[in-house]
Amino acid sequence: MRSRILIVALVLLGVVAEAQFRGRGGRRGVDRGDTPTWEVHPRFKDDVFTFVRVEFNSGGGGRGFGGGWMVDYPNADLNFSWRLHQMTSMEVQPEATSMPLTDPRLPDFPFLFMIDPRRIDLDDEEARALGRYLLNGGFLLVDDFWGNQMWNHIHAEMQKVFPGREPRSVTPEHDMYRIVFPLTGPPQVPSEDSAHRTMNAPDPYRTWEDEISWEPPQPADYRGYFDDKGRLMMLVCLNTDLSDGWEEEGVSPWFFENFSEKSSYPMGINILTYVMTH
Repeated sequence: MRSRILIVALVLLGVVAEAQFRGRGGRRGVDRGDTPTWEVHPRFKDDVFTFVRVEFNSGGGGRGFGGGWMVDYPNADLNFSWRLHQMTSMEVQPEATSMPLTDPRLPDFPFLFMIDPRRIDLDDEEARALGRYLLNGGFLLVDDFWGNQMWNHIHAEMQKVFPGREPRSVTPEHDMYRIVFPLTGPPQVPSEDSAHRTMNAPDPYRTWEDEISWEPPQPADYRGYFDDKGRLMMLVCLNTDLSDGWEEEGVSPWFFENFSEKSSYPMGINILTYVMTH
């Protein structure tokens, strides 16, 4: 793993509230849209942080458009990378990158992102590759899935990777929630459309899960897979959609202020800071 990235600490460039967050998004498609670009400092061209999204097979869906690994792509990836560049001292790659778990370049990147794994179908080669990557120091963030049915599926798939290894909830007392931004625990970010549809409904647990499987709404639960030394290898964010707060940051001032600014970006930066420095 490229360890020198750890030295480029996530030092805030000032107070990050309203002055730093500005809605810009709401874009669709695969081009860059209006996300700003920037130049990587030549000194760090080989040690730049790159946001890497995992390509995976979904049952019956393959790796094409229309769901699965491409949900919120590339806008969530581009916006999050831009905010890292804007708000921290980290050298960040401005381009969105994705690759399958079997890509030989995978060990060059210490942080992977996986989205909407409700129908993920890992084959033996992918499971072995992910297990090697995580045990050798890599980290995987899994986001955007809801309820017991989806959890049971992703849990079964992770048993292919780590047979017998069980996750445990990362409780509000964990340092991850306050390493940069002082959060009180695992935030729950609804999808943008659900947020606007239920904006006048009472908190907590304003999810669309009860509409999908008739389960009652549930709180967010961030579940971690740890190695034998206690290092957090994988964080599975259940009952939340952090990345919609990145992708849809500009859809309305209300969504930006209530979810992108307060939860999605702070939690994303906290997770990244924690796993890159521990």
